[in-house]
Amino acid sequence: MEWAARAGYTARGAVYAVIGALALMLATGEGGQATDTHGAVAEVARQPFGSVLLVLLGVGLLAFALWRFAQAAWDLEDKGRSGKGLAARVGMVGSGVIHASLALTAFNLLRGRGGGGGGGNQSLTAKLLSQPFGQALVVLVGLSVMAFAGYQFYRAWKGKMLEKLTLSGLAARQRTWVERICKAGVAARGVVFLLVGWFFIQAALNADPGEAGGLGEALGTLAAQPFGPWLLGAVALGLVGYAVYQFCAARYRHIPTP
Repeated sequence: MEWAARAGYTARGAVYAVIGALALMLATGEGGQATDTHGAVAEVARQPFGSVLLVLLGVGLLAFALWRFAQAAWDLEDKGRSGKGLAARVGMVGSGVIHASLALTAFNLLRGRGGGGGGGNQSLTAKLLSQPFGQALVVLVGLSVMAFAGYQFYRAWKGKMLEKLTLSGLAARQRTWVERICKAGVAARGVVFLLVGWFFIQAALNADPGEAGGLGEALGTLAAQPFGPWLLGAVALGLVGYAVYQFCAARYRHIPTP
């Protein structure tokens, strides 16, 4: 269980490191692109020794998915059976499904079948809009995503993500920098989710599934704003910081077991 968790956090950190690095290259005019997690996995496939990297990444992402399912099934984080606790455990299952999908993307690329996974938010929005009260459902999804973004800002402000990291072995100055980087990373992820939530609301108001963008579209929107390269660069550095947080979780997080 501990192996799966630590391998999973490492793989997750690698994905966000690629996203952040590509966005930073785009912001500085050195190429790059605004992409999402599936696009990051596809980028790995294009690198030297891409097949080996895909195997490692796919196994790590699958391990993280299994870790998430175990967290939910055995309540490893002591969330309980209250409404709030059950919601948190359902969120863990959802995270597991998402990372299993990323692992499938890696394995499909390895087999030469293409990554797939693109247009997920548009497909979801189109399905919801076809239902009775579809626009209201999409608005609800958008508000939920924005609420999640708000929770990320709260975690960053209070340093909640640090509570399960055992950093006592680091020197005081190192620990301070690690804490700052982790907080910046979680806050940057909150910015991205805030934009994604707004995309859902815009799609609902205009009854247009094409306006429901994901992480890549959020980064592209930042790049298109006044002072876009600066905004994109700041968020890109934050996403690299989030990758550092994931690597720290792989090394220093307390991993509960059944």
